[in-house]
Amino acid sequence: MNDLKCFSLTTEGHVAHLVMNRPEAMNTMHPTFWRELHEVLTDIHKAGTARALVISSTGKHFSAGMDLQTFGSAISMDDSSAEGRSAVYDLLTDMQHTFTLLEELRIPVIAAIHGGCIGGAVDMVTACCMRYASADAFFCIQEINIGMVADVGTLQRLPKLLPMALVKELAYTGRRLSADKALAHGLVNEVLPTHEATVAAALQAAKEIASKPPVAIWGTKQVLHYARDHSTEDSLRHMGWLQGAIWSNANVREAISAMQQKREANFAPLPALKGFREFG
Repeated sequence: MNDLKCFSLTTEGHVAHLVMNRPEAMNTMHPTFWRELHEVLTDIHKAGTARALVISSTGKHFSAGMDLQTFGSAISMDDSSAEGRSAVYDLLTDMQHTFTLLEELRIPVIAAIHGGCIGGAVDMVTACCMRYASADAFFCIQEINIGMVADVGTLQRLPKLLPMALVKELAYTGRRLSADKALAHGLVNEVLPTHEATVAAALQAAKEIASKPPVAIWGTKQVLHYARDHSTEDSLRHMGWLQGAIWSNANVREAISAMQQKREANFAPLPALKGFREFG
C-alpha cells in the first residue's frame, strides 16, 4: 500500500512496521486514518508474510486522539432524534471494530509510544499485545475532559491491564499517567530514554517473536486472549483442543536443532488467506 496518507508501512525480516506520519496534526484520528488502518490490518492479516507488527509514530506525540472531523457529519452526531442517535451507535461500532482487529490479528502487535498517548490513542494501544514507552510518554483518557465517555475500547480493556481503582481515577479525572507509573503498574513493558530507543526496543522484540514458529505464536495469542476472558477450567480445556489442533513435531525438531547448532530456525509461514475479504 504505497498511497497511504496517514501512515507509512515497511516490512523487514518478517516484521511489519506501521508508522503514523501526520506529525503536523499530532497524528489525530480522522476518517482517512480509520479507513487506512482498517485496510492495512486486513491486508497484513490476509497475507501471512509478517510475523509481528510494530506501531510507532512521528512528531511530538504518539497521537492526540480523535479528530473532530470524525464526528463532522450532522446525522452521525444528531442527538435530537432516534435516527440520529442510532447513527452514533453505528459510527462507534465501526471504530471499535477497527481497533479490535489489532487484537484479532494473527500476529502479535507491539506499540512504541512517545509523548502524548491521548484519548483514542489509549483505546488503540490497549488493543495491542505489548507496549514500550519513552520516558516522556504519558497516557490520558481525554474524553472526560471534553464531556464524553471514552467509547472505543479504553474502558473495556484498560481494567484488564491496570488496577480498577487507578483506571477509575484516570477515567473520572482525565489526569495523565506518566510512563514510569505506567511501568510500575504493568501497562508498559519497558521505559526507554528516547523515542528512537523505544522504537528500537519494540522492533527488537518483534524480531525475536518473528524468529519463532508462526503457528505457535498464533496459538499462544489465541490461548492468552481466551484465558483472559474465561475461567481457568475452561481455558485449560481450550488449551487441550488448540494444542491438539496445531501440534507440530517438525517445528519442535527444527527449534531444538537450530538452538543446538546456533543457527536461525526455518519455520513455515502462516498461509495467505486467499479470497478472504474481512476478519474480526
